[in-house]
Amino acid sequence: MLRQLVVGPYQANCYILGHKETGEGLVIDPGDEVFRIVKEITRSGLKIRHILITHGHIDHVGGAKELRRITGAPALIHPLDAMGLGFEPDGHLSDAQEIPIGNFSLSVIHTPGHSPGGVCFHGPGVVFTGDTLFAGSIGRTDFPRGNHHQLIRGVMEKIFPLGDDLRVYPGHGPHTTIGAERRHNPFFRR
Repeated sequence: MLRQLVVGPYQANCYILGHKETGEGLVIDPGDEVFRIVKEITRSGLKIRHILITHGHIDHVGGAKELRRITGAPALIHPLDAMGLGFEPDGHLSDAQEIPIGNFSLSVIHTPGHSPGGVCFHGPGVVFTGDTLFAGSIGRTDFPRGNHHQLIRGVMEKIFPLGDDLRVYPGHGPHTTIGAERRHNPFFRR
């Protein structure tokens, strides 16, 4: 089960992912509008086990502390972006770490560039890319601690090899596929 909410003034994508049989769920990037997120969680009947954050920018972390208070779920972020969280995280994410949910798991892929601690989450048939990869674009790398070369290399070496049919759910804008981005994204044309 997957729900997408567009939240806050920066129109960031927040994702609620759940396993219907077990009733377990997780939230990715609760950037704002916690009441809407909690309402959707309640409607879905999920018990949130994790709050996962792709990177430490306010439009992706702004609601994490309040959502943690309401759900009791631990908030996890890569240690290189933890200072952007605004509170002490309950744990850190690391490359290749597995986050269990129901009878499947999400694998953490460290993809610095938009921020030093940027991560993506890969699960069956999907990858949640935060601000690393968008439909037809990439995340900005002109912020302090950004690195354009790292971002491009990370996508080409870690995201594209996951397979063309994989659906990409980015931090902003519409979903896409890896194949569409490999073929049409101007940042990766040779």
